[in-house]
Amino acid sequence: MTAPEGRGIAGFDDSTTFRILHVSTGNVCRSPITERLTRHALCDRLGDPLGGGLIVESAGTWGHEGAPMEANAELVLADFGADYSGFVGRELLDEHVIRADLVLTATRDHRAQVISMGHSAGLRTFTLKEFTRLVRAIDPATLPDAHDEGMVERARALVRAAAALRGWLLAPSVDADEVNDPYGAPITFFRSIGDEINQALDPVVTALTGVRARD
Repeated sequence: MTAPEGRGIAGFDDSTTFRILHVSTGNVCRSPITERLTRHALCDRLGDPLGGGLIVESAGTWGHEGAPMEANAELVLADFGADYSGFVGRELLDEHVIRADLVLTATRDHRAQVISMGHSAGLRTFTLKEFTRLVRAIDPATLPDAHDEGMVERARALVRAAAALRGWLLAPSVDADEVNDPYGAPITFFRSIGDEINQALDPVVTALTGVRARD
């Protein structure tokens, strides 16, 4: 069986795109919210959810293949004005990890599961909150300018810088890097998780694009 080409396979080179993969358990709550809020934030900054070659996807370690996202997740996205239409759940596969330039997981357990799949995923896999913490410590002036060198090159440099900082900038607590699962919870809890995810994404998208959110 031939392995699919991608970032984890030697010799693969695609300078035109940068794939962000969001991972949770069922791919019906947290990762769909994170995927669509990321796209919404990119659209806010760039006017195009796929602007600059950034591609945003999601999958679940126990993904409900073909399932729609939870109704409360749709309501949360609607609160932010984000598009929730057309979503289809996916089970996390090797090819998703192989092709991803950056994997952002809901929890440390998800991160460990992604890394255990191999494909040289360790240096490009973080929990969402972990990546946010690391990104905040990176001087944006040290990153390539998106206009001069392209957003893909800037994004790749950001991941390298975050990976280099990981052992030096530790989480303040055991749970600091976790996004709790709202599955089966009331809408109030879903909304609190949505706010949590949105706050974590804001500095990440700003760092990726070099553009701050519009007021």
